[in-house]
Amino acid sequence: MIKLFYSKEWTDYELLDTGEGEKLERFGQYIFVRPCEDAVWPKCQTLGVGQSWKNADGKFWSSKVGAKAGWVFSKNGSWGSSLKNRSLKWEMQYKDIKFLASPTPFRHLGFFPEQASHWDFIEEKIKEWEDVRRQGSPDVGRLKFLNLFGYTGVASLFALRAGAEVTHLDASKQILNWAKENQKLNAELVDAPMRIIEDDAIKFLEREEKRGNKYDAIIMDPPKFGRGPKGEVWKIEEMLPKLLSAVRKVLSDKPLFVIITSYAIDSSSLSLGYALADMMKSFSGTIEAGELCVLEKSNKRIIPLANTAVWSNIQ
Repeated sequence: MIKLFYSKEWTDYELLDTGEGEKLERFGQYIFVRPCEDAVWPKCQTLGVGQSWKNADGKFWSSKVGAKAGWVFSKNGSWGSSLKNRSLKWEMQYKDIKFLASPTPFRHLGFFPEQASHWDFIEEKIKEWEDVRRQGSPDVGRLKFLNLFGYTGVASLFALRAGAEVTHLDASKQILNWAKENQKLNAELVDAPMRIIEDDAIKFLEREEKRGNKYDAIIMDPPKFGRGPKGEVWKIEEMLPKLLSAVRKVLSDKPLFVIITSYAIDSSSLSLGYALADMMKSFSGTIEAGELCVLEKSNKRIIPLANTAVWSNIQ
């Protein structure tokens, strides 16, 4: 059965409406329009005051509609020129974890709201593990958590707060600097144990295997296409089997969970689930495959935005 993963506990973010290939979202004090190709229904015309499509502060134009791709920002009710220096940056939070939001050249704003349910899962599972450890095996060290393709590090911060020792990896130095900024926003986590590493994911995993380093929990959000810090080409349809094989080799003997998320257009949550189940077949555990979603305010619909699969151990 396909599971729908979503959170009802956002306050700084809202999906206000969807329709006609777009979505209207509130990020803190700002409202933006972004592409949502699967929204093949009409837009709502009865949104709340100040939260209508015409009141949006900015819009990301997709090249698919014949326009020049990129952000434009509203000026006196009409779309103005693109914000080339992307200086617009503000603070947001989810369950008291703080992070920065800012429009990026790739339509994102530095985090993915639909991943909030995974953040909840990560923190809950690690806290449970820590409670058991303290009661039964106080000499055992912190849970080792690996975030591959970690982006700006919001998931890593939830793992840190739960008590994990975190390794956060991404191929972009700029994005990793953003992750460091996000850690600094959370005073109680500034000195928490998080390694932030710039590297190609598979090369890093191969070196970790040789070093004998193991991880108890791993999450990964591989892109459809990308390049490593030394120009390594990544194509998910070609590299995913190799990635999962490398991940399997750095798992501890008793892993807690493994999460994979994909925004690849032609991917399937069932495919991710089958691949993850095969990777974890030597462990006793459960697999849930489904879609990461957000709740739409205008029509109370559940809008799917990514595919995911989660393996967790049997307690």
